[in-house]
Amino acid sequence: MKKSSTQFVGREPEMKRLKGLLSSRCANLIVVRGRRRIGKSRLLLEFGKELKSIYFTGNPPMKKVTAQTQRDVFVRQLERVGIPGVKADDWGNIFWHLSKHTEKGKVLIVFDEISWMGGKDPQFLGHLKTAWDMYFSKNPNLILALCGSISSWIEKNILSNTGFLGRIVMDLVLDELPLQSCSAFWHPKESCITPHEKFKVLSVTGGVPFYLEQIKPNLSAEQNILELCFTRGGLLVREFDDIFSDLFSRRKGSHKELVTCLANGPKELVQICKELGKSQGGLYSQYLDELVKAGFIKRDHTWDLKSGKPGKLSRYRLSDNYLRFYLKYISPNHAKIDQGKVSDSILNSLPGWEAIMGLQFENLVTHNYKILWELLNIPAEEVVMDGPFFQSTTTKQLGCQIDYMIQSRFNTLYLCEIKFKKGLIGKKIIDEMEKKRQRLKIPRYFSIRPVLIHVNGVEESVLDEQYFDKVIDFSNLLM
Repeated sequence: MKKSSTQFVGREPEMKRLKGLLSSRCANLIVVRGRRRIGKSRLLLEFGKELKSIYFTGNPPMKKVTAQTQRDVFVRQLERVGIPGVKADDWGNIFWHLSKHTEKGKVLIVFDEISWMGGKDPQFLGHLKTAWDMYFSKNPNLILALCGSISSWIEKNILSNTGFLGRIVMDLVLDELPLQSCSAFWHPKESCITPHEKFKVLSVTGGVPFYLEQIKPNLSAEQNILELCFTRGGLLVREFDDIFSDLFSRRKGSHKELVTCLANGPKELVQICKELGKSQGGLYSQYLDELVKAGFIKRDHTWDLKSGKPGKLSRYRLSDNYLRFYLKYISPNHAKIDQGKVSDSILNSLPGWEAIMGLQFENLVTHNYKILWELLNIPAEEVVMDGPFFQSTTTKQLGCQIDYMIQSRFNTLYLCEIKFKKGLIGKKIIDEMEKKRQRLKIPRYFSIRPVLIHVNGVEESVLDEQYFDKVIDFSNLLM
């Protein structure tokens, strides 16, 4: 594998799971999936340093790329790892030659972007299953990792495929890095940079490792954002189109429509279809599901407080900070960026920036829900349901929305208000939270614990009121 020059950050739980495979007494077939740029390949590269590793990747799905193209590319990669002379006419033959090269010893084989590699060949998965059963599985020290960004394809064709039933021993889904890991990308200046400045960058990048690797610690947050997002040829100027071309190919227009619709906030399916002039169900429900599985949006279900079971109502939320920032601020200025006509002061005049920062901060908090549980001293086994919660307006109740709510098995509701503000948060926040609490239809036997989550501090008057059971400064996670 190619050696990486950048520091490897985080992923301790995922690495622990992978290293656990090394003590196995039999061959292991695993799946590693997650959002583009989330660090799947890098994780396997780092893991592969402990054993012989061979890495293959599929060709991006362009117009002239065929099933034969993918076999040709694979065979050329075989040559580079010392397996020459293999004919590219049949996957069964290709896999047999690879298996002869990996019969003994500890070895990791990675098939990266598996959906590109085999998506156009109906025989690919059958040959892979046969090769696993007859050849690869015979080496008890072998690990074969099927890796990809298109989780919907992997679920349908591998995880739900009867041919692979009982063969996949691990389905490793990579999410964004937790906040505690993100400060390391400002090394060696992490202790000199304020959490507020780090949050500015994270409001654009989220916890996506590849984006965070582009940070230049000697530059301010504004300078980093300007270079990545508003400079001709900047990585995050091009990234949006690359994501949708690589992952969704011919259907990219429909997927772009959907994320654009969600840029200003969460919506129910009926709202989305109405705004786009589409009928409910059918292809657009499928496209939303693909975006959920690709890691770009989340489907937040409301739930019945009495039973603790999910309800029928749900909202789709754009959970990817980069996509929202692109749609709100890079896309409208794309022509100017390409012409090199964007002012260095553009960040001072972004419309609705404070409101968007609020949505981005909510994403960061909900991504880091496990840390939040720890800060609230709630063991995972006590959580019945959690997530952004909304109550619809009916003849019997008023509507309300809780940024994040936790229901414990001891009939306690933690109502979390997530607030991103440049200055200190004042007493007005208590009135806002109390209004939500009063609107929320709560069973009589439930206890309520309001929680305030902030970044830049609260006024003493808020603390003096002792309204909030817990006031959490999320900036401590970026110290």
